[in-house]
Parts: sequence; structure tokens; C-alpha cells
Amino acid sequence: MLEFNVQVSEVLIEIKELLISKNQKYGNSALEPLGVFSQLSAKDGLLIRIDDKLKRIKNGSLDKDDEDVINDLIGYLVLLKIHANQESNFDEIDGSDKWKSVKDKQDMIRLFKANLKDSL
Repeated sequence: MLEFNVQVSEVLIEIKELLISKNQKYGNSALEPLGVFSQLSAKDGLLIRIDDKLKRIKNGSLDKDDEDVINDLIGYLVLLKIHANQESNFDEIDGSDKWKSVKDKQDMIRLFKANLKDSL
């Protein structure tokens, strides 16, 4: 169990350093977009970036050494969680607006199924 805890800590430190480094390099552009060419909200911009990373994984980008798609994806998910914590009206289509009120996996699964059923 100790080895697992160490591995989790190491990965989280790596993600933390990545996010802080990119924030210093690019500013807080993910959560506070400049909006010169795109009028997307911070949430929509993050969702597009997440979708892009998932598409790259699906298309086999994990085999390429040119980009760390997994770390980028985790980073964008962390930024989305930060944004969700900051917004009182985070109206996610997948029920993410209920993140703080969901008590366990079963509640989350029921919520996801209800949202899926409503969208069909």
C-alpha cells in the first residue's frame, strides 16, 4: 500500500509541476481566456481541449513520443475541476454541476444514467 501511495504522490507532483509551469509560461489562459479569436467560455475551451486529447488517444497517439497526451489530459481535467469549484452555475451536460453533492459511485452512476436518458 505504501508503494501505491508513493506512486500516486509522484504522479500528482508531476501534474502539479506541469500545470504551474504552463500557467507561468502562458498565464491563466485556460481559466481566463483572452477571447481575441474565440468567444468560447473557459469551460467550453477546456471541454474542447479534453475532447481533442481523447481523440488523440483514440487515434493511437499514446505510441508517439512527441507529446505526453495523458499528462495533458489529466491537467485539463484538473483545470476543469478548478473551474467547476469556482463556478456556482457550472451546468455540465454530464452532471458535473453535482460534483460536490454526489456522495458515492452509485449516486454518480444513477445521475449519469438519468442525464443520458434525458438527452436521448
